[in-house]
Amino acid sequence: MNSFDAEKLYHLLPSIHRIRDEEQGGPLKALLTVIAEQVKVMEENIEQLYDDQFVETCADWVVPYIGDLIGYRVLHGATERISSPRAEVAHTIALRRRKGTASVLEQLARDVTGWNARAVEFFQTLATTQHMNHIRLNNHYAPELRKWESLEYVGTAFDTIAHTVDVRRIASGRGRYNIPNVGLFLWPIESHSLTRSTAVKVDGRRWRISPLNHDMPLYNRPEAETHITHLAEHVNVPMPLSRRVLHEDVRPVSQYYGEGLSLALYVDDTMQPVTNIKICNLSGDDANWAHLPEEEKYAIDPVLGRVALPEGVPATKVEVTHHYGFGARIGGGEYERGQSFAASVDQIVSNAPGHHPTITAALAALAGNGVVEIQDNGRYEEALSVQVLAGKRIELRAKNECRPSLVLTDEMTVTGGVDSEFVLNGLLVSGKKLRVPATAGNRLRHLRIAHTTLVPGLALTPEGNPVHRNEPSLVVETANTEVNIERAIIGGLRSGADVKLALVDSILDATHVDGIASAGLDDIQEGGSLSMYGCTSIGKLHATAMPFISNSVLLATPAQGDTWVAPVQVKQRQTGCIRFSWLPRDARVPRRYRCQPDAGSMAAPRILSLRYGTPFYCWLSATTANAIRRGAEDEGEMGAYHHLHAPQREINLRVRLDEYLRAGLEAGIFYEI
Repeated sequence: MNSFDAEKLYHLLPSIHRIRDEEQGGPLKALLTVIAEQVKVMEENIEQLYDDQFVETCADWVVPYIGDLIGYRVLHGATERISSPRAEVAHTIALRRRKGTASVLEQLARDVTGWNARAVEFFQTLATTQHMNHIRLNNHYAPELRKWESLEYVGTAFDTIAHTVDVRRIASGRGRYNIPNVGLFLWPIESHSLTRSTAVKVDGRRWRISPLNHDMPLYNRPEAETHITHLAEHVNVPMPLSRRVLHEDVRPVSQYYGEGLSLALYVDDTMQPVTNIKICNLSGDDANWAHLPEEEKYAIDPVLGRVALPEGVPATKVEVTHHYGFGARIGGGEYERGQSFAASVDQIVSNAPGHHPTITAALAALAGNGVVEIQDNGRYEEALSVQVLAGKRIELRAKNECRPSLVLTDEMTVTGGVDSEFVLNGLLVSGKKLRVPATAGNRLRHLRIAHTTLVPGLALTPEGNPVHRNEPSLVVETANTEVNIERAIIGGLRSGADVKLALVDSILDATHVDGIASAGLDDIQEGGSLSMYGCTSIGKLHATAMPFISNSVLLATPAQGDTWVAPVQVKQRQTGCIRFSWLPRDARVPRRYRCQPDAGSMAAPRILSLRYGTPFYCWLSATTANAIRRGAEDEGEMGAYHHLHAPQREINLRVRLDEYLRAGLEAGIFYEI
C-alpha cells in the first residue's frame, strides 16, 4: 500500500487551491494533516492484520486465538514460557509431527516445566530373552563390571543396566520397568555458578572451595541441547560431579574443566591448564587429607569441594569457578536481581576492584548516604559499622550477578537518624550477627534484606554443621523499626515488641526445630509483630502479633524441659490471620483459615534437608501430602519455594502428556534428587 503523509496529499491539490489556502492561513492543510493521521492509522492496522496471521509476529492478544485453531490447551502460568505461550503455540505443530517419540516427550517436559528433563523408554532396559534371529548385542542381562560408566549411573535417569519386569503402574510413581512405560525425569534443582570465587585456606596446601569453609558437592554446568531429536545426556542436566567422571574426562580437551565450563582453578590469578589438574579423593580430617599430590599436579575433589596444591608451590590466593546446586534463586547468587536495587540514591561508591580496597573504607567515603557496590565474588574479612544520616539511605550490595562473601570479625552494627534506611542486598554474611543497637540517637526506620544469606548458626563447621546453634543472625533492639526480608535466608531473629518484621519468599532457620527462630531480646518474651508470605520457618516463634501469615510452613517443636506454653505463640491473638499454612496443632495464634493440620488430619511436611548448605535445603519431598504440597491459596506448595509453582508445573506436564503420549504407552514423572 502506498503511504500518504500530509505533505504529499497537500501537493496533490491543484495549485489554485493551495494558493487560496495559504492566503487564508492554511485551514485546508490542517484538514489534510488530520486525514493523513487517520490514513497512517489505517495503514498500520492493515499491516498488523497481516502480521496477526503468524504466531511469530502477531499481537499478544491474538496468540490464544491461533492456539485455539490448532487445539492448544491453556496451562497454568507457572513458568515464564507458559505465562506467555507464544513459543509453545509456535512449537505445537512441530511437536505433533513427532508425536509419541521420546525426544518430543523430553522437549515437552522441558518447555512446560522450565526444568531440565530426560525421557527414558523403559522397555530398552528390560532383561529379556533374545531371539536368535534378532540378536541385540547391547542388551545384556547381567551388567558388565568392566565398564564403569554403566555402574556409575545405577538408579538414575541414565541407568542402562537390565532390570526385571515391574508390573506396578508407572503413573503412580512406583513401577518403572515394563514394555509400555516411559519415564520423564525432572531436575528441579538449578546449577548456580560462582565465577572466580575465593577459596578458603586450611593450610599451605589445603584449600576449600566453599567460602564458608565447609565440604560441599560441585555440580556441572548444563549444556543446552541444539536439536529436538537429541536426548539429554549427563552434560545436559544439573548433576553432581563425580570423581570417576572427572578423572576420565580430564584430558587435553575436557567437557567439564576450563574457562566458561563447569570448573576452573586459578592460582595467583593464573588459570591452571587441564594438563595440570588431577581428580582424586581428598577425604580425611583437615590435618590428614588423603592422596595429596606428590608430583606437580593440582588435585581437586569434586565430591567434597576440596583443592590440594603441589608440595613446595606457594600460593597467596586460590580462586575457583564452580557450580553448586540449589532449588531457587534466593539467598544471593550469580543471577539477575537488578530490580531489587534501591533507587534514588545520591552517590555510588564501588569497592574491590574499584575506588576503595575494603568495604570499611567505601562505607566511610559515603558519609552516611549512598551505595557501596562489591564488584566481584571475593571473600572479605572485616568488622563493619554503618551510620546512616537522617532521611537518607545506605545500600550495601553485591553487583548484579555477583555474590561476594562477607566474614564478619565482629558484630556488624547499623545506626541511623530519623527516617533513615539501610539495605543489604546480594551478600553471603557469616562469622558474627547483624545488630541494630538501641544506642542514644539510633532512630533507624527501615532495614531491608534482599537476596542475602545471614548464615544460620553464624558459620559452618567443615562437616557443614552450624557452629553456634542457638545464636541469632539478626538482632533489632531499636523501637519502631520496620524490617523487610525478601528472597533471603537468615538465622534466628531477636527483636523488641515495637519492631515490625515482614518476610517474603524466605527461610528463617534457628538450625533446629526446637530452637528459637524469632522471639524477644531475652529469648523468652515476645518479639515484634511477624508477617510471612511464602516462607519456611525452622524453630519456635513468639511474636507480639501475626498480622498476616500465608502459604508458609512453620516447623516448631518444644524442647525438653521447655518453659514456652506453645512452640508458636502470639500475644495479640484477637487480630491477624493465618491462612493456607502448616503450623503445629498446639500453636496459640490468631484464627486459622484452611491451614494444616486441620481436624482429623495428620498431614506433616516431609523436608528433604533441614541443614543449610545442602542442595535440597528446606525442599518439600514429592511424597508430601497434597494437603501441604498443593495446599497454598493457588493450589501450589506451602513454604519458601511456593513462588516456583512446582505442583502447577507438574500438572501442566500431565495435561500435555494426555495429548502427546502415543496410545498404549503410560508415563511416570520422577524427580532427580
